[in-house]
Order: sequence, then C-alpha cells, then structure tokens
Amino acid sequence: MSTPTPRETLWDLIKDIKFAMLTTSHANGHLHSRPVTTMNKSIDHDDTLWFFISRTSEPALDTARAPQVNLAYAHPGKDSYVSVSGTASIVEDAAKKKQLWSKPVQAYFPSGETDPDLALLCVRISHAHYWDVKENKLTQLYEMTKAAMTGKRPGIGTEGEVRVAASH
Repeated sequence: MSTPTPRETLWDLIKDIKFAMLTTSHANGHLHSRPVTTMNKSIDHDDTLWFFISRTSEPALDTARAPQVNLAYAHPGKDSYVSVSGTASIVEDAAKKKQLWSKPVQAYFPSGETDPDLALLCVRISHAHYWDVKENKLTQLYEMTKAAMTGKRPGIGTEGEVRVAASH
C-alpha cells in the first residue's frame, strides 16, 4: 500500500465537508469569516481550491486588497478539523465556471454560469494543519480520563502539517 501524497491526504480530510469558513482581512483591520462551498471534485494539479462568490461581495473586495486567506473545515462527526492557508484571487475563466457549475449554485446566481455577478475565487494552497481523531468515542473517553488522572496529554488522534506546494 502506497503512502498518500500531501494533496491526497488533504483532499481526504476535506472532501466530505460541505462548507468551509473563509477568513479574510477586512479594510477595517478585522478578520471576517464567512461560509463558502468548495466546488472542486479534487484538489487541482496546481494546489488550488475553487469557490463561487459574488464579485461585489466583501470577500471579493477583501481578497483584492489582502490576498492571504484561511479556510477552516470542520467535520465534528468524524472528529476531523483542517485549517488551510493560501493566496486568493478572482479569476475570470468561463470554461472553469462551466466545469464547476452545479444546479444548487443557481439559487445564488439566477442567471447561471454567465451571471455578471458570478466570480470564481481561487485559493492557491500554501499549507494546511489538521487534527484527525480515528479512535472511537469510548477510547477517547478512556484516554481523556487517563490523562486527567496522570496529568499526561491524551494519546488520541493525529495532528500534522500538509505542505502541498514548495513555494507560492
């Protein structure tokens, strides 16, 4: 059995999570987070994630001014959490819009793929940090109780870094 690539590891952790929280730096200096839906079917060859957003929205304006963003993915049912850092940009690509388009997106952009307000937000991943617990709840409870009694950190889950690109 081969070891998964960093891209495969990252995709395995986020692929079943419907929404991510996109954090941008607002003009007033505050960090703002908003839900977005990852449109990819896998992580692109150039380590990018794609989202549809309104071109006049605050996230679009924020990323034009300060392109460094964070995406937070959480799957509490699987005890899996991922923080993705990257560089965002608005991309004009009709073919990519068509490729990523899905019927539910039409609720937000009624004119479809050619809606003048529809923008593609591309996030080129620089790195990710994850926390993934595979142990069942009973094992987790046991390890937490043992840790509380011994004062030692519980031995559950995996924490790690995923670097998908050498430099961006």
